[in-house]
Amino acid sequence: MNRVLTKILIWSLLAYFSFYHCNAQSRDTTDFIMGIIDNGDTIIHKNLKEVIVMPELDFKNPRQERRYHRYIQKVIKVYPYARLAGEMLREYEPKYLALSDDRARRKMMKDLEQQLLDEYKDDIKKLTISEGRILLKLIDREASRTSFTLIKEFRGGFSAFFWQSIARLFGGDLKVEYDPYGEDKVLEHIVMLIEIGYY
Repeated sequence: MNRVLTKILIWSLLAYFSFYHCNAQSRDTTDFIMGIIDNGDTIIHKNLKEVIVMPELDFKNPRQERRYHRYIQKVIKVYPYARLAGEMLREYEPKYLALSDDRARRKMMKDLEQQLLDEYKDDIKKLTISEGRILLKLIDREASRTSFTLIKEFRGGFSAFFWQSIARLFGGDLKVEYDPYGEDKVLEHIVMLIEIGYY
């Protein structure tokens, strides 16, 4: 009987100290809520983190699911290059447009092209055709212009026509536009997940 009473006493003390310790912790300032009093009513005001709701993907079979996961890997691989293209465009376009001389513009583009080739040529050469197509779409997403338009603006109409012809040989199209609500809905879904750090 003494043992049972001792065990009950020990468990009671443990429960008491656990409860006391939990209650004794200092309050986190994030759980304080602001309120606005309007005509006698208190309206709670609290800033909430943005929540992105993504539709649940319904795969018809395991093969389709595997294709989707391979597609994710391709997007993850090429997305940094598209971001880089967007950043470089924002950095160099004002400098390019500020030059009044066509010769200075051509020199600037040639130097920039050489710099990019030196740094990224080997990586870009390793891309598959499907990864290249995804990259073209993502460049349009980042630059708000198709690759054809960008080449035409910076290198001229003949270069744009030449590279469009090369792209056509490999089943590509530099004029293809990014459509986040239609054809590229899945691509946009993946990019948003990358941007919020899910992938």
